[in-house]
Amino acid sequence: MGPLAGVRILEIAGIGPGPFAAMMLADMGAEVLRIDRADKVSPNPGEKPPGDLLNRGRRSVGVDLKSPDGVAALLKMVERADSLLEGFRPGVMERLGLGPDVCLERNPRLVYGRMTGWGQTGPLAHAAGHDINYIALAGTLHGIGRAGEKPLPPLNLVGDFGGGGMLMAFGIVTALFERNRSGQGQVVDAAMVDGAALLMTMMHGFRHLGMWTDERGANLLDTGSHFYDTYETADGKYVSVGSIEPQFYEELLRLTGLEGEDLPSRMDRRAWGPLKRRLAEIFKSKTRDEWCEIMEGTDVCFAPVLSMGEAYEHPHNVARGTFVELAGKLQPGPAPRFSRTPAEVSRPPSHPGQHTDEALAEWGFGSEEIAHLREKKAIG
Repeated sequence: MGPLAGVRILEIAGIGPGPFAAMMLADMGAEVLRIDRADKVSPNPGEKPPGDLLNRGRRSVGVDLKSPDGVAALLKMVERADSLLEGFRPGVMERLGLGPDVCLERNPRLVYGRMTGWGQTGPLAHAAGHDINYIALAGTLHGIGRAGEKPLPPLNLVGDFGGGGMLMAFGIVTALFERNRSGQGQVVDAAMVDGAALLMTMMHGFRHLGMWTDERGANLLDTGSHFYDTYETADGKYVSVGSIEPQFYEELLRLTGLEGEDLPSRMDRRAWGPLKRRLAEIFKSKTRDEWCEIMEGTDVCFAPVLSMGEAYEHPHNVARGTFVELAGKLQPGPAPRFSRTPAEVSRPPSHPGQHTDEALAEWGFGSEEIAHLREKKAIG
């Protein structure tokens, strides 16, 4: 019973940021019903849950949205929903007869979430793209990488999940909160290019203050400085250091044996290169575990660079329950934490259409209606 318990959401199945937003909402207690394609429903899905963790926490119905009966069925569910979220290109839902105007006419209180890369408007709105393209246009990708090297895509975390799915979930919750005052629903236009730009707000501030340049790998937080970087250890592993503030930097010097040496100012950018090479030699002299013994838990701002498998086992993550096990699979647990209405992963990922009959019954469909929809092949 998380903080969104009682909220009912329809998720039009997609990939990447849309499912991530739906997962976040389901983790927080919302009843999210995933609308999968009827032709993806397997008559014998097996007992083992599928491996796509982004689909956890919600049931699935199979609906043919190209069928008039399927469209009518979804519109009936819209009448009972608090929100609907979709991740198609602009205009696709309208062509299906399920655009926001139609849905809001059926349910004026509906929050209609739209997740795209380029947004609903603009000259690129209808173009194809992926995370790497959205963060490139937003001015975000340019600054990620080392000096003299090409930009380095940060997986698809910044566009798809941070700037996309997470802001989609935030937008839906914000619109639901506003609805409590106005009684009216609205459309949420979540674009990954907008979100990726928003995540760079601090860097834009630094730029206006003269503290950030467009030169890659030459700034405070982009591996330009020697006190904010990763270093290889004697066993070929890595550690991270983020000793930005003066008191943390002093601790770094003390624990690396550099305390007391006549060193240039930490903010003297001309000295960053030589000091980085010096620290690289020092960190290469011990294994990662040895550096953990020396620095972990201190004010150096230090952590070992762990693989996903190693992260499962780190004592801090274990103590906090950062990762949870469900259906035999370790995975990140819900975040953030709540003191009174804790969030939880309610169920493993569902097979497409796994809950069609039971879910439709709970959303107001009688047995004869369900049989009629199946006869018309409007549901799987």
